[in-house]
Amino acid sequence: MSKHCLFARAMLTALVSLILGLATAVAGEQPAATQAPITVTDVAGRQVTVNAPVERILLGEGRQLYLIASLEPKNPLARIVAWRNDLIEADPATYQQYLEAYPELAELPAFAGKENGLIDIESTIVQKPDVVLLNLEAMRANEDAKYIEKLAELNIPVLYIDFRHYPLKNTEPTIRLLGKIMGHEARAEEIIEFRHQAMARVTDVIARAKPDRPSVFIERIGGYTDDCCLSFGAENFGKYVELAGGHNIGSDILPSTFGQLNPEQVIAANPAHVVVTSADWEAYVPGGQWIPLGPGADPKVIRQKLEWFTSRSAYTDIAAQRTDNFHGIWHQFYNSPYEFFAVQQLAKWFHPELFADLEPDETFAEYHRRFLPIPYRPGYAVSLSASAD
Repeated sequence: MSKHCLFARAMLTALVSLILGLATAVAGEQPAATQAPITVTDVAGRQVTVNAPVERILLGEGRQLYLIASLEPKNPLARIVAWRNDLIEADPATYQQYLEAYPELAELPAFAGKENGLIDIESTIVQKPDVVLLNLEAMRANEDAKYIEKLAELNIPVLYIDFRHYPLKNTEPTIRLLGKIMGHEARAEEIIEFRHQAMARVTDVIARAKPDRPSVFIERIGGYTDDCCLSFGAENFGKYVELAGGHNIGSDILPSTFGQLNPEQVIAANPAHVVVTSADWEAYVPGGQWIPLGPGADPKVIRQKLEWFTSRSAYTDIAAQRTDNFHGIWHQFYNSPYEFFAVQQLAKWFHPELFADLEPDETFAEYHRRFLPIPYRPGYAVSLSASAD
């Protein structure tokens, strides 16, 4: 074959490759990035080396999907190889939304377990993930069982993240951490900036107006158990209350994030507002008093379910009972990157005049439009107060 022919063939091959490459780019199918080891610091302060961008992630808690989907909305399942089944049971409405959008979710390997329990190490080894994401509260159990060391021997790194114990401190480091290992650092910063702006729409107003702070009792996991009165200390929802311009009475009594008051303590505190965190827990407490808050919740049903809580003995003749200042809010705001909605909604309940123009539903709808692959469906909050209508 002549040199002319060889040259022509080489040029033709190069041209075809170029056209195919352009077609792939137009179709949005970028070639996979080459993995390389990077060292990151998790929320427990551990330095861990992972091959990034990670391609195979095992979720030690299913609700970690809230952030994974925010960082990678086009196909949030693309990198997930297995997950704990808690989102299926604790947040069935959101699970159904993702299932409608991604039917293959039904085939994703799932394992049982508890928030602070051991990881399913057999499932982990079988899936050969690039990284395992665990909740901070699972650290003690997994350390005692030496699971981290066992996985390290198989070159499976573990990262601890946290939305639950110190959400205002650890959520943004968690977002940055996952953004870094997934190769989506710029998107992580966009999410963080959105959160900053959403929070500032409350905190800036409170700082300027310096309103009187109404006393607030938060009934945690209302309807999940018959016990009274589970609540929050100065963190998590307790902190949300303070940011929203209220005073959480649990902060005066409970030494840690989670705890329990007795009915006499609640009555003595005489809270001006009662906020019940609840959700659809049919999987755990069939037919219970829980309020099925969440995406697409029926407004009439959740209002009727909230009304039952006004009759609890712990609320006998308290200020909130006399003024109908009883509110219900989706419990999963205690364990997600969405707590900005909770802060906005609490502020609107506590200071309706100051926040007459604030629309928490619209804020959350905007977050869905910008960062999530599922449509927004209201149903995350309900109130008996006339001022909330």
